[in-house]
Amino acid sequence: MSIFDLPAPEAVSARMVAALAEATIDDWPYRHWTLSDVFPEEVAVNILLMPIRPPLIDECGGVRDLDDNNNKRSFFTPDLCAGYPVAACLAEGMQAPATARALARSLDVDLEGAYLRMEYIQDTDGAWLEPHRDIHEKLFSMVIYLCTGPNSAEWGTDIYDADRKWVGRSKATFNSAVIFVPGPATWHGFDKRPIIGVRRLMEINYVRPTWRDRDQLTFPDRPVRLEG
Repeated sequence: MSIFDLPAPEAVSARMVAALAEATIDDWPYRHWTLSDVFPEEVAVNILLMPIRPPLIDECGGVRDLDDNNNKRSFFTPDLCAGYPVAACLAEGMQAPATARALARSLDVDLEGAYLRMEYIQDTDGAWLEPHRDIHEKLFSMVIYLCTGPNSAEWGTDIYDADRKWVGRSKATFNSAVIFVPGPATWHGFDKRPIIGVRRLMEINYVRPTWRDRDQLTFPDRPVRLEG
């Protein structure tokens, strides 16, 4: 079900390519890209309208990858995409060779043969993430903020220096994004603070073929191609 007519996946790809071309780059404390208007508006709104309840998690322990909570997470798998047209549209747009080429060129990362992984995250009051670095198997990490409501712009990712000292926070402006390539100094997290409502975001990665949790992949049998 879609409230607003969805664009073709090619429009999703074109919007991502344009957002990358217009991105701002900051090298402190590590290189990261900030993007605006990442998704077509119809896609961003329809993601919010998917009837997926925020998971009930008593204590996250400052991490997402807990055995007790993994079955409550919402990955854009083949089954989920089959049930939600907006998920299928976004999946095809992010899988498109034009999108992969733009990401590879902007981030200077070889993405040929990688796999698309997308997660819809809905944090509620009490959620937090300890300072951490993403694992080597993630070729890049992109968070797209779909936050709405009071103070939601303050629900961005916290950034730390190499000594894990807090140095800043991204703005969680609706339909904006932050991207970085995981490395030895890419410390980030989410300091606990009040969340009035739901902190909604998408995490999108291209991951290496050695990715262990194949059930998290959007197209488990279809690697990313730069040509086509």
